[in-house]
Formats: sequence, C-alpha cells, structure tokens
Amino acid sequence: MTDDVRLRRGRGALGFSFFVQGVAFALLVTRIPAIQDRYGISDGLLPAFLAAVPILAGASSVATEHLVKRVAPSVVLRWAQPLVLLSLLGVGAGGQMWHVAVALGAFGLSVGALDASMNMLGVSLQRAYGRSIMLGFHAAYSLGGILGASAAWAGAHWELDLFVSYLPAVVVLLPLAFLGSQRYVDGTAGQGEADGKGLGAGGFKLLLPLCLVMACAYIGDSTVANWSAKYLQDVLGSSEQMATVPYNVYMVTTLVGRAVGDLGVRRFGAATVVRAGTLVAAGGFAVVASAPGAWVGMLGFTLLGIGLCVIVPQTFAAAGRLFPGASDTAVARLNIFNYVGFLIGSPLVGAVGDAWSYRGAMLVPMALVLVTLFQARSFGSEGARYGVRHERRVGHRPVDVGRGGNEV
Repeated sequence: MTDDVRLRRGRGALGFSFFVQGVAFALLVTRIPAIQDRYGISDGLLPAFLAAVPILAGASSVATEHLVKRVAPSVVLRWAQPLVLLSLLGVGAGGQMWHVAVALGAFGLSVGALDASMNMLGVSLQRAYGRSIMLGFHAAYSLGGILGASAAWAGAHWELDLFVSYLPAVVVLLPLAFLGSQRYVDGTAGQGEADGKGLGAGGFKLLLPLCLVMACAYIGDSTVANWSAKYLQDVLGSSEQMATVPYNVYMVTTLVGRAVGDLGVRRFGAATVVRAGTLVAAGGFAVVASAPGAWVGMLGFTLLGIGLCVIVPQTFAAAGRLFPGASDTAVARLNIFNYVGFLIGSPLVGAVGDAWSYRGAMLVPMALVLVTLFQARSFGSEGARYGVRHERRVGHRPVDVGRGGNEV
C-alpha cells in the first residue's frame, strides 16, 4: 500500500471517528431533561452531575498525555470510542441514581481520552499531508452533532425509552468505528524522544495563549448550547417551538464553515482566518444582545456559528506547529481548556443574567471571544498557510517545510 493511499484511508477513518463522537455527544446533551426525569435528579443536584463529566474528561486528557508516551494515540482512540458509546448506552439502561452516576463518570473519562487522541491524530495527519485538513475533521463532528440531535428529537417526539433511543446508534456505530480504527495512521514527525520530554522548560508558558483562546471559544460555544433557547423565548419573545431552532442553525452554520474553512486557511493563513472568525463571532453576540426580535436574534446565532467554528480546530493545529517535537503533549494539555470553557461558560452567563440582564450577559462571551484577536500571532503566518508557498512536493507526497510553530 502506498503512503498516499494509507494517508487517505487514515484521514477517512479519523473523520468517521469525529462524526461518531458528534453523534454520541449530541445524544447525551440533548436528552438531559429525560435523563433527569428517569433518575429523579433534582434541579439542585443536576449541575453537579453535569459538571462531573467535563471535570473527569479534563483529568482523563491529562492521563492521556502520559499514556501516549507508551502506546500510540491510535490505540487510545481505538478503545476510547467504544467505551464512550457503551457509556452512553449505560446512561439509558440504569434505574437508580448510582447507575447514572457511574455511567456519566465512565462517559467523562472515556470522552477525555477520545477527544485528546482524536486531535493528536488530526494534528499529525495534517503535518503528513502538508496542508490544512483539521477543519474538515471538526466538520464531521458537526455533522454527527446534527444527526445525533435529530435522532434525539425523534426519540423525544415518539416518547421512546432512553435505552431504546440510544441503542440503534450504538449498534450501528460501534462496530463501524472499531473496524475503521484499524486504518488510523499515527504520525512519525514530532513523536518519540522529544515527546517523552514534554514541552520543555517554559513550554507551557508558550502554550498559555492558545489555552486562553480555547477556553474563550468554548465559553462562547456553551453559551449558545445552554442559553440560546431560553434567550429567544424569554428575552426576544419567540414561541417555544421557534426557541428550539437557534442551536440547530448554529450547528448547521458550524458545519458549513468548517467544511470550507480549510480552503481559507490554505489561501490566507490560519491567523487571518481566526481573526476573521473572531470578528464575525463577536458581531454575532452583539446582534444577539441588541436584537429587537426573534428573527434578528436568529441572525446573530447564525453569525456565531460561522465565526466560532474555525477557532477550535485551528487552535489544536497551532499547538502542533508550536511544539512540532511534542505535539501530543501540547494537544492533550490544550484539550483540558475545552472543558474549562465548558464549565465556566453556562454558569457565568446565568450569573450575569440573573444579576443584571440576559442582554448584558451576552456581552460577556463577546468580550472573551475578542481576546483571540490579541493572541492571533500564536496561530502563525507563513508556517500556517499550508498549500501555498509553505508546501512543496517530494514525489507525490506533500511535505511541510515551514519553520514550525517556533516562528511565533
């Protein structure tokens, strides 16, 4: 098998893994009210259950950083993904509160390892390709999220038991994901001796700007996920049915933006694309905060999807360029701030909304997202413009000849 064929198969298998994760996560978060009802979880106790998932996922991401020094990221991903799906099924199968506590704990631990290892493989594959492909992987995640949310809606509409609602997805996706995992491709550049030494002296300080960007991006994302329906209905006076639309619109525009975003990175460079996405996202929050009615609010959430969608994939890619000899370690540590943003975002907006106003609360994630503008240099310039002057070809295979992330 030629290297080109092996890389293409590895890219397709990893893209499917991102898709499966999108389906699984959407099936979980969109059925939280049903989970709460099934197990009799009180409103006061629910935040503790929900917070446990990202906390355990962050701890698992740290553990994955050390695990991949002994086994390849593909091995971690091969076993983490089935555990995520089985944990999801466990959430729907129990009957007592400790059952769901164990299942959600297992979900959090496995999803942290899965997120970290998926993005490690994505970064190494992008390096091997010599051009931007990370946004395409995250587009597959968005597509999975849309289909998962649609399946959850169908389950709720037909009043299906949680186990019955989750079972078809697990039965179909688990064997396909495991078969696809046989084609994962582990990178060679940036592996081995250097990775075993971590980021080196002062390395985490260099990574901190990207960690800040990641946390702020997920604060914006969690604001849309957790507050868009309430905001549209309670503040902008929409119907209950219309209030369910913004998140779906957000996910669709996220998919579209990621599907074409790699072309923008190849043409203009990562820093330019991230700056543009940041300004569009900030504009989206401004439109939402000042919207006179529901339809203008919908426009704001549409802009948010277009703007925020490029930031997270390019942040992972930038970490890989910044530490070409320790990209797995950098990705694992950066991934922790995914969960930090998720934990902070929803309570922060809720607290500001209760203390002041929900229109004013939308300005908080807007200001935090704008932090990315001041950190845009961390995404590089020529070193991040795969596919233009940055790329040359040796034989039939593209090779990255940039200066790596140390240029910043």
